[in-house]
Amino acid sequence: MDTLSHALWGYGLFGYRRHTWLALLFGALPDLCSFGAYLVLRVIDGSYQVGPPPLAGMPSWLFISYDIWHSFVICLPIIGLVALWRRDIAFAMLGWPFHIVLDFPFHSLRYFPTPIFWPISDFTIDGIPWSNPKIWLPNVAGLIVLLAYRHRQKKRESRFFRD
Repeated sequence: MDTLSHALWGYGLFGYRRHTWLALLFGALPDLCSFGAYLVLRVIDGSYQVGPPPLAGMPSWLFISYDIWHSFVICLPIIGLVALWRRDIAFAMLGWPFHIVLDFPFHSLRYFPTPIFWPISDFTIDGIPWSNPKIWLPNVAGLIVLLAYRHRQKKRESRFFRD
C-alpha cells in the first residue's frame, strides 16, 4: 500500500484523540525506514526516477530493513515495552502493526512480500498488489469514510464542549 494511505489509516484509527503526529508517523514508519531511506539516498546521488525501482538494482540492506520493519516479531514487543511506560503513546504506535496487516495480503511474492514473522520465519503470501483497482479503490473509499467520520466526530465534540 502507498505510504500516504498507511499514514492516514494510522491517524484515523489511532491518532484521532491524542498524538496525531505519532500515529501518522507510525502508520508510515515501516515504509519510511526502508523505502524512505532508499529514496533519500537516490535523490542525493541523483539516481531517483519516478515509479518502483527494479529489484536487481536495490541494495541488500533495503531488503533487510524491509523485513525488520514489517515484522510483528519486532514491532509488538517494542510497543509492549512502550505500553509499560506510556499507554497513550503505545496506542498511537498501533499504526505500525496495522501497516503490516495492510501490507501482508497486498504485496505479491514478486515485489516485497511481507514477512510478518521475520526473523523466526520467512513466511509470506502471494497477495494482490495494492495498486490493483480492486484493492486501491476500496482503500481510498475506506479512508474517505474513516476520515469523514473522525471529522464529524471532532465537530460534534467541539460543539458539546462549547455549549
